[in-house]
Amino acid sequence: MSEAIKTDVLIIGGGPCGLFAVFELGLLDMKAHIVDILDKVGGQCAELYPEKPIYDIPGIPQVSGQGLTDALMEQIKPFHPTFHLGEMVEKVEKIGNPGFRVTTDAGKVFECKVLVIAAGGGSFQPKRPPVPGIEAYEGTSVHYAVRKMETFRDKNVLIVGGGDSALDWTLNLHPLAKRITLVHRRDDFRAAPHSVEQMRALVAAGKMDLRIGQVTVLDGADGKLAGATVKGNDNSVTQVACDAMLPFFGLTMKLGPVANWGIALENNLVPVETSAFETNVPGVFAIGDINTYPGKIKLILCGFHEGALMAQKAHRYVYPEKRLVFQYTTSSSSLQKKLGVN
Repeated sequence: MSEAIKTDVLIIGGGPCGLFAVFELGLLDMKAHIVDILDKVGGQCAELYPEKPIYDIPGIPQVSGQGLTDALMEQIKPFHPTFHLGEMVEKVEKIGNPGFRVTTDAGKVFECKVLVIAAGGGSFQPKRPPVPGIEAYEGTSVHYAVRKMETFRDKNVLIVGGGDSALDWTLNLHPLAKRITLVHRRDDFRAAPHSVEQMRALVAAGKMDLRIGQVTVLDGADGKLAGATVKGNDNSVTQVACDAMLPFFGLTMKLGPVANWGIALENNLVPVETSAFETNVPGVFAIGDINTYPGKIKLILCGFHEGALMAQKAHRYVYPEKRLVFQYTTSSSSLQKKLGVN
């Protein structure tokens, strides 16, 4: 067994809520390490919609998923958190009151007084369409998320799906792509009506193509897509030229090993009380989309609020002898010193 990494708090999940928790903990002199299954920070914001705008972050009228991640990373710089990316927590053992030994699938071992689960919906994986041989094109021509819109400039892009993601990217990539073809199994869409109207207007104007049916065959070599066969609901067969494919069939949420940690679960979510968002295990908190309580709303701003209250209670576990005096960053010289602004 590798030597244990000792820290005050271990945060599972490097999305916006996990990142902001670093800030709230840091203000109260608690050091944090973050483990995330993704290969980068930002959670779903960075993984699924890095370039799409978010409009409901208080005080920021519009920010992209990546922009929010970058701003949070800048905000927590003074607290020097340590990130362990591309790793999943497999085992949580109680070793104190409180105190936990946490092991990842990479064999890393942590010892901490407080554990914060900020894992969003757990580890999420895109659903793969049932097209033979699609694996050979994944990562080169077939993409399950748009990380850089420029990747699709001047390309023939095949988008498959009928929900918000499929319609949003149809509209967002249309000005960049050489040609967009949207394929959906029926001529009825689950996306926002305004998006559907815009898409139909483009089709009517001959500026993009809509095919009703399913992709059955992909053509190409060495991971490079050249075209696809679409079988219509009337059994007609159409060839579509494409060098990039974006399937949006939704996500499979996997809670992963959380279910084996002795923490109570309710419909694959972690129930918490609302004074500090603590679970049924003292010293283990859950913030953000992974928790549940009466009146819960899945908004980033709610996760930020949960992180602030969590930090107040976590302080009692990390510093049981210290009395916590609440201070404001606007007026506290000691907090400003920690942030490097005075």
